[in-house]
Amino acid sequence: MTRLRIILITFLSLLAFAANSLITRFALQETSIDEASFIMLRVVSGALFLWLYLSCKKNNRAYKAGTWLAAFSLFIYAVSFTYGYGLIAAGTGALLLFGSVQITMTIAGYREGERLNVIQITGFVLALIGLVILMLPGISSPSIMGALLMCISGVAWSIYTLQGRGASSPAASTAGNFIKAAPMAILLWVIIYLSTNNIINLASDGVIYALLSGIFTSGIGYIIWYSVLPELKATQAAIVQLSVPLLVTLSGALLLNETITLRVVFASAAILLGTVLVLTFKKNKQKPIKL
Repeated sequence: MTRLRIILITFLSLLAFAANSLITRFALQETSIDEASFIMLRVVSGALFLWLYLSCKKNNRAYKAGTWLAAFSLFIYAVSFTYGYGLIAAGTGALLLFGSVQITMTIAGYREGERLNVIQITGFVLALIGLVILMLPGISSPSIMGALLMCISGVAWSIYTLQGRGASSPAASTAGNFIKAAPMAILLWVIIYLSTNNIINLASDGVIYALLSGIFTSGIGYIIWYSVLPELKATQAAIVQLSVPLLVTLSGALLLNETITLRVVFASAAILLGTVLVLTFKKNKQKPIKL
């Protein structure tokens, strides 16, 4: 895979991640759908879509692909991500989520013997400075539970990402993980439904957003992400995801008519330049990390 192709595919993946955050936040804030229903519809619709996709390609063994660890990590990520955003400010949540991703994946990369060279360290510092410039001025004091959920979400996503680096077929592995995670999401929905009153709400507009999240920004987006992971070291995969809060902020400004300030412009330049510095170095093939 050429360097330009790696950068383009990585950027498409990050766009999917940012879109997922926007869709989830909008659905929970602007519609009456509940968190458990959103999670269930997101995971199950992703699983059904990916199963149909592979069936059309004459691959009927998707349920055997993926791993139970990756599937469980996907489920934990979806649950903590969705419930966490209901308790914490968006900027604070993004900072905690991707800070957790950065720490977890950097530790995993260190275990594999990965070390950053001088220019990569420069890129990392630039990206981190940009993230701090972007997020700190708007941070509010988070609830303990909300902060904990976002940190759990970051760790779970890191494990899911690291598991995907050894996938021989990105589409089959993603489908297998979603298919294995679907019963977990259904069980959670049933438990919530049976144990609560008037909390389950399958609002039609909320259902649409959940399906968009499950089929497009999750199902297709994760296939794209898994396809580029073999070309990235763990530390590189962690650092480039620092761009997601930036993309969410810029997209929110465009979609919600929020003003793009000079602070956002400087933060954008720092994060994007740092990301490019990390990505433009030669990638060595890595063995999948065993967790």
